[in-house]
Amino acid sequence: MTRHPVDDPEICEEFGYGLGDPGGILVLRYRSAVALAFGESRQDFLHQLYWSPDGPLATLHGPSVRFVGAGEGFWARRAVSHEVRAGDRQTVYRICLREQPPALDGLRAGPVPVDDEAARLITLIARRGCDEATALTARRRILAGIGAPDGSGPHAAGTGGGTGFALAVARSLSHDPADPTRLDEWAVRLRVSVKTLQRDFVREFGMPYTRWRTLLRLRAARVLLDFHPVGTVAHEVGYASPSAFIHAFRKEYGHTPGHR
Repeated sequence: MTRHPVDDPEICEEFGYGLGDPGGILVLRYRSAVALAFGESRQDFLHQLYWSPDGPLATLHGPSVRFVGAGEGFWARRAVSHEVRAGDRQTVYRICLREQPPALDGLRAGPVPVDDEAARLITLIARRGCDEATALTARRRILAGIGAPDGSGPHAAGTGGGTGFALAVARSLSHDPADPTRLDEWAVRLRVSVKTLQRDFVREFGMPYTRWRTLLRLRAARVLLDFHPVGTVAHEVGYASPSAFIHAFRKEYGHTPGHR
């Protein structure tokens, strides 16, 4: 299967408001039946945020691949080289700005939180019929909803009365699905019981930790399979062997990774 060129007009729609003005915004919406790959090394004047509502993104800025999970986007400051990849049957929004969100001052590239309202407004302005005044008002709220990386990791989570433990673990694992940390080890780091952490996973995600991690790894794998051999992908997402990965993939999707 070949990756889809991101400039194909059949999968890319453009929505521009106030273009030419520092306060403008351009949103590119990509939809494809196969994988998407974005690569930027140009010297331009546009900051960029990549965000997907329905799957992880694999990002490359520097020597290693890092994943961006739910509730996050990938920020790239203007003129910073980067690559972003999305899986098959995934929608990706690429938000181009001349102004940098206040919370991201000094950040060259990396995963950043995107709050629910900002996410909603991104989809709102990437629709036909949205007027410019509405879009430019939404732009201000979108910038406010793109937050700086908290850098706290799972160690500092869960201070809000027994909730948030699963979300902290999920965010950490979303960046590195191959992380082999067991549930009991996460519980020790968070200073909670295994039972409490497992219960929080079921409450937040409707499934236990091991099931959630398996789905995360397989979704991350789908992003990479169009670009790397099965053995490489298996290692990248945390499987000890290609055969273990193929077994898990077939069990979940009903076919092997090579027949998607």
